[in-house]
Amino acid sequence: MRSAVAVTGPGALLRRGLLFVLLSLPLTAGANRAVAGSPAEVLQQSALKQDAATKDEKQNVLWYSLEHFNVEGREFDNLAAPYDRLPATAEKEVRPPVWSLSRHSAGLCTRFVTDATSISCRWTLTSASLAMPHMPATGVSGVDLYVRGEDGRWWWLANGRPSAQSNTSRLVGGIPAGTREYMLYLPLYNGVSSVEIGLPDSARIAPAGVRPSGQTKPVVFYGTSITQGGCASRPGMVHTAILGRMLDVPVVNMGFSGNGRMELEVTKYLAQIDASVFVLDCLPNIDAAQVKERTEPVVRLLREKHPETPILLVEDRTYSDAFLVQSKRDRNDTSRVELKKAFERLTEAGVKHLYYLEGEKLLGDDNEGTVDSSHPTDLGFMRQAEAFREAIRPLLKTSN
Repeated sequence: MRSAVAVTGPGALLRRGLLFVLLSLPLTAGANRAVAGSPAEVLQQSALKQDAATKDEKQNVLWYSLEHFNVEGREFDNLAAPYDRLPATAEKEVRPPVWSLSRHSAGLCTRFVTDATSISCRWTLTSASLAMPHMPATGVSGVDLYVRGEDGRWWWLANGRPSAQSNTSRLVGGIPAGTREYMLYLPLYNGVSSVEIGLPDSARIAPAGVRPSGQTKPVVFYGTSITQGGCASRPGMVHTAILGRMLDVPVVNMGFSGNGRMELEVTKYLAQIDASVFVLDCLPNIDAAQVKERTEPVVRLLREKHPETPILLVEDRTYSDAFLVQSKRDRNDTSRVELKKAFERLTEAGVKHLYYLEGEKLLGDDNEGTVDSSHPTDLGFMRQAEAFREAIRPLLKTSN
């Protein structure tokens, strides 16, 4: 990591830190080099026409709908609404809570290149419920903006804070001249009916190309409220998003709060995705008997459709109070025993490319990684992402 800038006061730190990061971004570094060169070259080749935008004459701002861009994490075409995570056909096949939660935009993001000196966003939410008691509105219903740095890594830049069901936010201004790649994450626990990126009317914008990593197949996560993002402070801080930035890979987030139950009805849709890795992380929502009953059929369905794609089985995280509350410790232990037995039965039966991630250290060993003994804080999500990185990085070498 770069050394901190020596300034005094939070305002000075924000201003000088932003200038430090943005001035360091060379015009030749970007995600599209493998396909079409630098961000400047991509912009020159693929800039959207201004008539694709809606113009605010008073503010001299052009608003571009996200529908002009590739939305990562959105893998199906026949959607009931533009930012759903499951296709319209799923409404009659999955349980109603799963369908409802699939309409949250968890994990969806878009990458774009622009030469704008300021970036705004306006978005309309499907629910007026902006926050939860243990999760702020910035994570539940906000948007998050990142910029790619000179080292190829992603750097946080701004958060759009929701105050109503329809929001307009000037995310960042004062950007030094130049063309750069950005990534915008959508809300974790709310849906969106429309999202637009706003730029000065003199600026240009284009969809970003293939990442420098060359990874085009997504890592697909199937899980619970934790996978969906509870309780990250903002959309970019769920472990699936952090992992996507760490490894520079697209990610599909199929987290369903309270309803990540390792069901074949959901797995049927996962199996339609051309994934680089499948991650099954459902233990927090099912007991030991269900782990025993459901793990093998789900793995076999994925393996039938994807004979060579790595599948990672993930234990549940250790409850932060399990050291004192025996019922929590017992739940962890019994679920893990059954998952490990299922893993061993499958491998002994000849199922290949099956991997296992233990849960004991996913949140760290100091009990400081959660908001309620189960759902991670940003600290817990960062620790999880690091553990997933070590487990998944070697699998990517064999899957793309």
